[in-house]
Amino acid sequence: MSRWKALPTELDPRARQLVIRLRRLKDHSGLSIRQLAAKTGYSPKSWERYLGGRTLPPREAVEALARIAGDDDPTRLLALHEVAAEGWAAPRQSPHHLATDPAPESEPEPEPEPGMELLSAGPERPTSPGRSLLIALVAGAVTLVLAVSSAVLITARIMNDGNDDSPNGTGTGTGSATAATAPLAAPAAPSSAPPRLSYTCRLKRVDGLWYAGNSRTREDTVAYGNNGVEVAEAQCLLRRAGISPGGIDGDFGPLTFGAVKALQKRAGLHVDGMVGPQTWKALRG
Repeated sequence: MSRWKALPTELDPRARQLVIRLRRLKDHSGLSIRQLAAKTGYSPKSWERYLGGRTLPPREAVEALARIAGDDDPTRLLALHEVAAEGWAAPRQSPHHLATDPAPESEPEPEPEPGMELLSAGPERPTSPGRSLLIALVAGAVTLVLAVSSAVLITARIMNDGNDDSPNGTGTGTGSATAATAPLAAPAAPSSAPPRLSYTCRLKRVDGLWYAGNSRTREDTVAYGNNGVEVAEAQCLLRRAGISPGGIDGDFGPLTFGAVKALQKRAGLHVDGMVGPQTWKALRG
């Protein structure tokens, strides 16, 4: 039996049940990821996403896996796929909230076979020590400059008040008390929020197919919650087709999900809100 990695903690329980069932069917078939891809027509990269809980597989991929594994009546599996699709389309919950939900199954999840990279939505970018140090130094320098500037202004205010409060220049000292008790303005903390990625649409027709300059994929499946260049490519092609996906930001959110379903309905495809091989064909055609 293959050794599988644990599924993402934020994965919806309904989707988790489907992925566990698909992993068992894959183990029962005795096929590797590449052999499974060759028999189903979906790429190894797509199957790694499906079996890693990163992307909801299309209905056709589920049927193909059931047929290869010897399941003559995949009705129950397809019903589980429909339920999982509803959970996948819902906004992702936080790990703290998911901890309160009942566990989908009592038995432990299988781990991935050696060499397979079935990971979650992508590795987190490690914070560079040099960048953190630079931010700390800049913040300290800004604070020091503001403190020195405030001290100079207070001193100048005291001297001016002492010289100007009376005609003979002796001063009453009231101005110095006011200046001495004035609170110092707190320096603004430097912003450490990462810049939001932006994409452009450079539409070009090559060999009868449309491309937007972000990705040339024609088979990778992207779905609700995904992000990256494939999502931006789909958003550009949806806009070219006259269906607004919202912004071209590379995030597969509710607006993009609705736009994909509208395109699938118009093209006579299975309406599941995911961009797979058939939907890419409709977008690029």
